Amino acid sequence: MSSGGGVWGRVRRAFSRRRPEPLDPARPDLVVVVSSFDDVEACSTALERGATTEPAWSPEAEAVLRHHLELPADSVERAIALAAQDGYAPAQPANPAGPGREAVLLQRVQVLDALHCSQERSRMAGLAQRLGGTALGWDALQPEIGAG
Repeated sequence: MSSGGGVWGRVRRAFSRRRPEPLDPARPDLVVVVSSFDDVEACSTALERGATTEPAWSPEAEAVLRHHLELPADSVERAIALAAQDGYAPAQPANPAGPGREAVLLQRVQVLDALHCSQERSRMAGLAQRLGGTALGWDALQPEIGAG
């Protein structure tokens, strides 16, 4: 019997390879690599810009996709619960909200592409609108080049 060749050897090697750890949204070396706070800018345009500016967006690597919302205070818990169904978690927003509003930052880890970015942006805009708020924009973070 063979000790590593053939089909079973390839299957064993495939399963024994260590998969990379998922991106931790709390990593201290994450930087904004792409963002868009313009309602009319296509995600594809923003991502193209992000790939050509520093720090550069890496399309094959996972990113922390963040959506910046402003919501009435009484709808924040509902927004977080609804977004959690799609894998989003709340994070600490950097900027305060306007009068009578609360800033909400929802994030999740994913490999980012124009189609999925556009779908998520639309989903968040719809969520914010249903709850009487506004989706301000989105950004994505990845580790700085050279960071482990």
